[in-house]
Amino acid sequence: MTVNELSTPDLTDAPAISGERADLLAALAKSRHFLRLTTRDLTDEQAGQRTTASELCLGGLIKHVTLVERRWADFILHGPAAMGDATTMTEADWATWADQFRMQRGETLAGLLAAYAEVARRTDELVATLPDLDATQPLPKAPWFEAGARWSARRVLMQIVSETAQHAGHADIIRESLDGAKSMG
Repeated sequence: MTVNELSTPDLTDAPAISGERADLLAALAKSRHFLRLTTRDLTDEQAGQRTTASELCLGGLIKHVTLVERRWADFILHGPAAMGDATTMTEADWATWADQFRMQRGETLAGLLAAYAEVARRTDELVATLPDLDATQPLPKAPWFEAGARWSARRVLMQIVSETAQHAGHADIIRESLDGAKSMG
């Protein structure tokens, strides 16, 4: 996918989906579209540029959302081991974690968008084929999760939708600060 191919995913080969699953896919597609739209017509340099007091850049947001969506989808399938244990992270681990919010040397916006498209395709397939949205997994150990809590696949998918929408809003502010272009307003 090139930077300018920012349409919603083609699900024509996907199984017929209706009801709740169709609603989840529609919400994901809309949030993903707005997030990708913020990168339209940008160079790699622009995609890596910080434009606000935040450490965030557009390429870094695409990279972060890709990683988070992949990890949540893996969590649905494989449980908390897919997410890691945040309570044992070292200072070096946290520094590596922070790198996901920046474009690194050699990364391109086109490459980040292609990786995001592949993760989105995989998640969409999971939504379409998962046998039971009520199936739960225990949350991994992390200071931001309630100890002993379990989340259903449905709740995890809603988390992916909400995180994507939240980051699309961040991206819109960053893009407007970059060159005045707006994606949502």
